[in-house]
Amino acid sequence: MSEQPARTRALVPAPPPVPVERLGFEMPPVFATAGEERAHRKERLAGVLRLLGRLGYEDGVGGHVTARDPEFEDCYWVNPFGRAFGAIGPDDLLLVDGEGRVRQGERRVNQLAFAVHAAVHRARPAVVAVVRTQAPYGRALAALGELIAPVTQEACAFYEDHALLDAFLGGDAAGGADAERIAGALGPYKALVLRNRGLLTVGDSVEAAAWWFIAAERAAQVQLIARAAGKAVLISHHSALATRERFGSDLAAWVNCQPLLEGVASTS
Repeated sequence: MSEQPARTRALVPAPPPVPVERLGFEMPPVFATAGEERAHRKERLAGVLRLLGRLGYEDGVGGHVTARDPEFEDCYWVNPFGRAFGAIGPDDLLLVDGEGRVRQGERRVNQLAFAVHAAVHRARPAVVAVVRTQAPYGRALAALGELIAPVTQEACAFYEDHALLDAFLGGDAAGGADAERIAGALGPYKALVLRNRGLLTVGDSVEAAAWWFIAAERAAQVQLIARAAGKAVLISHHSALATRERFGSDLAAWVNCQPLLEGVASTS
């Protein structure tokens, strides 16, 4: 009995990507007044802090998320020093100016940590939010002094869109001129690996900055697991760039963060 020739399947062209506005998500809201936008940002900021706390991205009094005020120049909303992420509601947030002075709120702010956030906000006027907190795999990657490698589709969101500050800046060095150095190292990118310290991310919304932190932490986790198992196969330069263009926008990050925030009950 003669062998039958192997059948080949005709390749069906892949459908074009569905625009995000047709996926059933509402787009980021537009506000009639600065007051409405401020209330929304504070609500989102409090929700993101509770989310990060639930994920375990908190270590004692370490960790801050800031959101630019939509009206007052060089003023930012931030979580108060020494308050657990999971206990924070919108009314607990502080309004702090670029010099670290509390303009609204009853508690204190971590001056050294806030100086870094303020420097990043000043250097990047389009950035609405900055996340700098503690997570184990990002810190492990930072201890190695490495960037996020394009080893998965998700990691490609950071391909050639994040930087490494290849110096340890800690303790008192986190303020003053070194805060400006951190902002300069971030440059135009969405994320920064601070050697021996961890991750910092930014976004044009609170949700985008939070998602990039979560995504960077997860990418670092996969990268370290893959290294422990063997030699990871890198995605090619062309494919990594194309993947970043599709999944690496702040709008994509905003969309990805919405389901995570749904599961965080309000404490306000």
